[in-house]
Amino acid sequence: MAELRDYDRATPHGPAMTQNERQIFDFLIKPDDSYDSAGVYWGDMSLAQQIRFVTKGDAVESRRELSNIWAMFKEDPLSPFSYYFKNMVLPGAGLGLEGHSPYKLCNATWIAAVDYMEISGIIVGQVLVGILGDWLGRRWGLIQDAIIMLLGLIMLTAAWGVTQNGWVVCYVWALFFYGIGVGGEYPMTATSGMENAVGSGKVSTKDDRLHRGRKVTSAFLMQGWGQFFNQVILILLLLIFHHGSGNPPYSQTAVQWTYRVSFAIPAVGTLWLVYYRAYKMKSASRQLAAAKMKSKVTGYDTESLKLTFTYFGPRIIATAGAWFANDIFFYGNKLFQSEFISVILPGNTSVMPGWLYNLINVGVSLVGYYLASFLIDNKLYGRKRMQMIGFLMDFLLFVVPAFHFEYYRSPAHVREFQTMYFLSSFFNQFGPNAVTFLVAAEVYPAPIRATAHGVSAAVGKLGALTASVLYNYIDTQTKFYVVPWFGLMGMLITLLFLPDTTGLDLKEQERRWLCIRAGRESDYHGVAVHPKHLSWWERWRGVGRYYDADADYRQKIEEMRTDWEASQSRKAAEKEGGGHSADGDDHDDASWSSDVSTYFEKTQRLSPTIRPENKEYVDECGKLMRQ
Repeated sequence: MAELRDYDRATPHGPAMTQNERQIFDFLIKPDDSYDSAGVYWGDMSLAQQIRFVTKGDAVESRRELSNIWAMFKEDPLSPFSYYFKNMVLPGAGLGLEGHSPYKLCNATWIAAVDYMEISGIIVGQVLVGILGDWLGRRWGLIQDAIIMLLGLIMLTAAWGVTQNGWVVCYVWALFFYGIGVGGEYPMTATSGMENAVGSGKVSTKDDRLHRGRKVTSAFLMQGWGQFFNQVILILLLLIFHHGSGNPPYSQTAVQWTYRVSFAIPAVGTLWLVYYRAYKMKSASRQLAAAKMKSKVTGYDTESLKLTFTYFGPRIIATAGAWFANDIFFYGNKLFQSEFISVILPGNTSVMPGWLYNLINVGVSLVGYYLASFLIDNKLYGRKRMQMIGFLMDFLLFVVPAFHFEYYRSPAHVREFQTMYFLSSFFNQFGPNAVTFLVAAEVYPAPIRATAHGVSAAVGKLGALTASVLYNYIDTQTKFYVVPWFGLMGMLITLLFLPDTTGLDLKEQERRWLCIRAGRESDYHGVAVHPKHLSWWERWRGVGRYYDADADYRQKIEEMRTDWEASQSRKAAEKEGGGHSADGDDHDDASWSSDVSTYFEKTQRLSPTIRPENKEYVDECGKLMRQ
C-alpha cells in the first residue's frame, strides 16, 4: 500500500484536485448526517460538539419528515397510513401473527410440557431458518417460514384427540411445528428489515444511517401488537361462546370454539403473508447475493462463519448472552401478575382477570416499544446505552420487591407492586428486548447475518426454557431472589462486549469485512473500527488502532476511481453491443458528476501500480460503492 499512500498524498490533497472537485468528493464521502461542515466525523467530536451536531441534525430531520407527512396527507389523507403499513407493519407481520396463549385445561405436568415443546420448537426454527436464510436467501427464508407457520396454525386449529391427554399430545406437537415457524421469523424479520427487503435492497442511504434501527424495531414491535390483538380476540371469543361471561366453570364447547377460532384468525392472515412474500418481496435477497458474489460463494458461506467466530466471538457473547439474560426477565415479568392478582382477588379461579391485566401490561409494553423505536437511532442515546439502562432498571425493579416481598404483597402496598410490574415491562421493551433483536443482526456481516441472529435468539430462548424449568422447582420469593441478577449480568455483558452501531453505515461494515475475509484486516481504516463503534473488549484488543480518517478518505477515492473505470468500460461495451449491458446488471452510471469524471480522467495517468492483493480489495470496494 506504500505506492497508493504516496500517490494519495500527492493527488487528492494536492494541486491536482480543484476546490469544486474537493467539495464534490466531500459530499460523496462525508455525508452531512455523519460529518460536520469541517469534515469531522461525529464520533471524533467532543461531547459538547456532539450534542450540538446531533441536536441540530435531529431537528432538521424531524422537520423534513413532518413536512413529508403533511405533503402526503394533503395529496391523500390515507397515504401516511399506507406508508406506515407498507414500511413498518408488513415487515413485521410474521411476528404480529405469532401471538397465542396456551390453554391451561390439564394438569401442571402437561402445562409444563406445552411450554417446553413450544420453546424447543422456536429454538429449532431460529437456528434452522437462520441458516437457510443465509444459504438459500432472505426471500426463500421468508416464504418457507410463512408456509411453516400456516401449516402449524392449521394443525393447531384441527388438533383433536379421543381423550384430553390425547388432544394435548396432538396440540403439543402441532405447537412444536408452529414454533419452528415462529422462531424463524426472528432472523428473517431482522435481516430483511435491515436490508430493506420491501424496497430496493440497497445498503447505504441517508435514511438507512438515520433510521435503520427504527425500521427494524418498528417491525419487531408488531410482536407487541400481535400479543395485544390476540388477547383482545381471546377475551371477545370467550365472552361470545360462554354466554357473555368470563367466569368459570367453562364448558368444553366454549373452550373448544374459543381455542380453535383464535388460531383460525391468524391462519387467514398468514395465508395472505405467504402470497405477499412470494410476489411482493422479490428484492429481499439482493444484499446477500451481492455479498456472496464479492466473496465468490454460491452456497452457504462457511468461511465467513469461521471468520465471524474468530474476529467477532465477543460480539456473539454480547448478543447471545444479553438475549439469554433478557428472556429470563421477559418470563420473570409474569411473576408479578400472579402475585398481585392473588392479593387483589383472593381465591380467584377465572382466567379473565389475568387476561385483562395482561392486556394492560401489553399496552404499557407497546409504549416502551414505540419509545425504543423513536430513540434507538439517536446518537446521544442509541442502542448500547438503551440496553444497559433497560437492564439496570429491570434489575432494580426486581431486586426491591425480592428483599421486601411480604411488604409489597400486603393489601396496603400491592399497588406499588403493580407499578413495578408495569414499569418492568416498559423498561424491558424500552431496553434489551428491542435492542437485542436489532443488534443480533446488525453487528455481523451480511453473509452470515441470519445465522448469527438465529443463534443469538436461540440462546435467548434457552433463557426462557431455563426460566420455565427453574420456576417449577422454586417458590415465588426465591424466583424474585434469582431473577434480578440476570439483569445485572446483561448490563455487564453489554458494557464489555457489545459495540455501539448507532449511526454506523452498514456499508462500512461490509468494507471492513472484505478486508477481514481477504486476510487484510489492517488495510481497512474506516469508521467501522472507530472506537465509538467498538466494544470495550475490542478497544482493549487494539482494533481501533487501524482507524485513520485521512487514509480512509484516500482509499475511498481509489475505490470510486475503480468504480468509475468500470462504468466507462461498461459504456464502451454497451456502445459496441448496441446499447445493452454485457452483464445484465442494473448499474447507476448516471451518478457520476462531470467534475468527478474530469478529475479521474486528468489523474488517470498518475494512478499508481497497485499490488494484486490490494487491487482486488479496491475493486471489490468499488463494487460495494455502487450498491
